[in-house]
Amino acid sequence: MTAPISDRLGTDLLEEGTRKMDWARQHMPICESLREEFERTQPFAGEVIGMAMHVEAKTAILAELLAVGGAEVAITGCNPLSTHDDVSVALDAVEGVTCYAKRGVDDDEYYEAMEAVIAHEPTITVDDGGDLVFAIHEEYPELIDTIVGGCEETTTGVHRLRSMADDDALEYPMFAVNDTPMKRLFDNVHGTGEASLSSIAMTTNLSWAGKTVVVAGFGYCGKGVARKASGQNANIIVTEVDPRRALEAHMEGYEVMPMAEAASEGDVFITTTGNRDIIVDEHFEQMQDGVLLANAGHFDVEIDLDALDARAVDTYEARDGVQAYELSDGRRLNVLAEGRLVNLATPVSLGHPVEVMDQSFGVQAVCVREIVENGDEYESGVHDVPDDLDREVAEIKLDAEGIGIDDLSDAQQEYMDSWQHGT
Repeated sequence: MTAPISDRLGTDLLEEGTRKMDWARQHMPICESLREEFERTQPFAGEVIGMAMHVEAKTAILAELLAVGGAEVAITGCNPLSTHDDVSVALDAVEGVTCYAKRGVDDDEYYEAMEAVIAHEPTITVDDGGDLVFAIHEEYPELIDTIVGGCEETTTGVHRLRSMADDDALEYPMFAVNDTPMKRLFDNVHGTGEASLSSIAMTTNLSWAGKTVVVAGFGYCGKGVARKASGQNANIIVTEVDPRRALEAHMEGYEVMPMAEAASEGDVFITTTGNRDIIVDEHFEQMQDGVLLANAGHFDVEIDLDALDARAVDTYEARDGVQAYELSDGRRLNVLAEGRLVNLATPVSLGHPVEVMDQSFGVQAVCVREIVENGDEYESGVHDVPDDLDREVAEIKLDAEGIGIDDLSDAQQEYMDSWQHGT
């Protein structure tokens, strides 16, 4: 059985991880407000919360928040390269939390840590990518009867859960946190956009200005990447399979073309689709020398690295976090973070900005509270986050920022709710 991270790495990293958590906590007013509530009300007393997420400073504040509310929390990573070991050690030292996440694990170690979390017999799951939910259903179905429900953080995980639900294979309720406005409008757009570009820039020490950036996918994450790169004076090409999103990208002023055409045009390629085989062998054949290949989707399946490796005559580490693949004609194609989440998996990655994750994790926290308080009202399957919870988090944020807004008058509310008003 995998031991907690402190038993494997010791406590030498504790001070640095604690400093990172302290900094994040100072800039997370939503989680701080909820912490005050949860300390007082203890909504999670008696619950065991199993988590599989990107273990870095902001995630640590969420895990700590749930523990403060009375839960026993067991957590591991949801990506082999996104864990910050110092934060993992500091989180393991938090009362009520056991952390198993370690950076750079192989597949066996990754799933062993997942099983270590499951061994705590969670009554609630908080997932990012769906691996924890899937493992419970496949390997530990006997636990399902005692699981009240869970939350899923990201696009890929929600897609997996909806597919499970369509096949009648999802046997407890899950909130699609990714699909709520407070997640999509900020985390996906601003978080993914800013964090992906900053990770690429810090890893490569290259400028965006004047470069042609090919953004694969124009969902919320792709929109954020395109918008932020354009704001740094890059030229944007968007590739899409959905005609409406392609038209939207066109109307936003971006070039739109198939990847087969964009492959020869781009200096930087960033995939944001959540699907596989977005950049494949035929595209490598057309790419210019020195291109950067990065993935901002959850799993490392968007860039076909096996095909690229087979085509290469040499591979070497060009920079920390950058693997160069030299082709027979001398061209070098550079892959960042092994094709994994570039905003979290490069050696310098810090993940999304603190303020952005405060909003997303605030939604996670109130959804866990809803599961505990009203879990019996939700059937097995994927559920939208109740709008009043999403608005609650937005109101906490506005209050923290000192921002006031208008209220509808009774007459305005009656007007909006009525079908009888005409000209």
